[in-house]
Amino acid sequence: MSSKSNPWRRRRVPISFCLILITVFTILGLLIVDLRSIDPSAKLPIKNKTLEILENFDISANTTVNNLEEANVGKKCATVEEMGEIFSRGYLEESLRVRSIIHDHFAINGPSRIRELHPEQFCNHGYVIAKASEAGLGNELYKILTAAALSVMLNRSLIVGQTREKYPFGDYISYSNIFFTMKEVKHLWRQNRCLTKYGKHLTMRIDDFQKPTRTHVLCSNWREWEQPIIWFQNATDAVAAQFFLKNVHSEMREAASDLFGRPEELHYRANVFGELMRILISPSRDVEWAVNWALNGGRDPDIALHMRMMMNRSVRARQAALDCVRKSIYNLQMTTKPKVVLVSDTPSMVKDIAPSLEEFAEVIHFDYEHFEGNISGNTNKLNNLKNFRAKDWGPAPRWVAFVDFFLAARAKHAVISGAHRRVGTTYAQLIAALAAAYRIDENASNQSSITFLSSFQSNLLSEGLKNQIGWGHVWNRYAGPLSCERQPNQCALTPVVPPAWWDGLWQSPIPRDAQRMEAYGIKLSGFGTFDESHLNRFCRVRKIPVVVIQLI
Repeated sequence: MSSKSNPWRRRRVPISFCLILITVFTILGLLIVDLRSIDPSAKLPIKNKTLEILENFDISANTTVNNLEEANVGKKCATVEEMGEIFSRGYLEESLRVRSIIHDHFAINGPSRIRELHPEQFCNHGYVIAKASEAGLGNELYKILTAAALSVMLNRSLIVGQTREKYPFGDYISYSNIFFTMKEVKHLWRQNRCLTKYGKHLTMRIDDFQKPTRTHVLCSNWREWEQPIIWFQNATDAVAAQFFLKNVHSEMREAASDLFGRPEELHYRANVFGELMRILISPSRDVEWAVNWALNGGRDPDIALHMRMMMNRSVRARQAALDCVRKSIYNLQMTTKPKVVLVSDTPSMVKDIAPSLEEFAEVIHFDYEHFEGNISGNTNKLNNLKNFRAKDWGPAPRWVAFVDFFLAARAKHAVISGAHRRVGTTYAQLIAALAAAYRIDENASNQSSITFLSSFQSNLLSEGLKNQIGWGHVWNRYAGPLSCERQPNQCALTPVVPPAWWDGLWQSPIPRDAQRMEAYGIKLSGFGTFDESHLNRFCRVRKIPVVVIQLI
């Protein structure tokens, strides 16, 4: 036999070459999986400004923010200051429109008119009730404001619940007379013989926002509910009322949009909660006295600086806040020495930062230890709460928070929020919102507005806004992958109404929120878009009980 080798015999492939091929394909596979994790499905309708910029470089942007969007074409992430640029337009026009809506609503649905209705009309009238405890001021105020906003959406009267015939924080807050008490509604129900003559019970339907498996916030048309009273429970931040912007019923979406605007148009936003506060609450006489004592007969402050430090004395937070105040003063182009009011849950922070501020500003602070008045109210109750939440609320008596709140809301030009961990808490948000509402005068030809700023020290932004967790924090909807890592100190324009969705420029969710939203029927992509048909299917098959209690 010939010893020649067969020409068709297979050649052996070197083992090293196989290993290289396997490595290459593995890396490509991992890259594809990683990119798919943040890339929205091509089938999803694009209603997200960030997607429009990142995916279509030739897009024709809205003319009012055209230059801003063109400047961001091709960017893959943004700093907090870049995210805040969209809020530079302000809120005056939309806030005046919403102020008119709120005024007309309470003129029609306020007690003075509803009391005079014919009995049959009265018995068919509806209400939204606000129930708040005396816990954290920001969260509890949002419960009342959310109920008020919902009453406008549903064209119902407002009830504010009382405990032992006292409103929440009644020792420190004065309430207007444009809403009912439950006691009066029950009295009028009997007086108009709603049950005995018209066979109508006084019932209350309860919907708990913080329990996704039991809420109807996205799936039901609340304007068709027949129960006389609705209680939207546990709405402790700006998010709950804005959930109706994505309700599957167009009637609910339109009612919410009349107040809050379209969720993708962050540059057209009214100061809804500030306008509601302006008409609903004011400082009590004693709190007003303390505010005036702190001002010592002088003019209102130009800038309010709120530092949420939780007993921490961060040097970085202090320096970032000082830089932000300087920036604000520079932008204001003031000819006189600016006046800055300091508010903090940590008294030592006030002492640490005041000397540096005094180099370029007049500094005021409510020093409760030297205040000779007594506005402690229900001391035992508040002290028990204070001991329970000492680290959260600080060592000062609880009533000091109300003086600080209304003192800071007197700011004429800017409110700045700084923090040890999370910037723009509900407390700071509402200070800015009330200050903004105070400064708008519908009869003035030359309107002034408040600038709301967030001060971030660099160590808070090492992973971008990833750690701004919690729906009560103003930057939570920007905390996802579109937030740049390793940012320097930031002093960013901030929305007076924190957004509830992820449709705006540079908004993206963190995984924790995406998972939470699934329970509501929303399947978010990495950029914050979602398939509306999925929500519609979710609502069609979902069966949850209706919780109703009978009062009369």
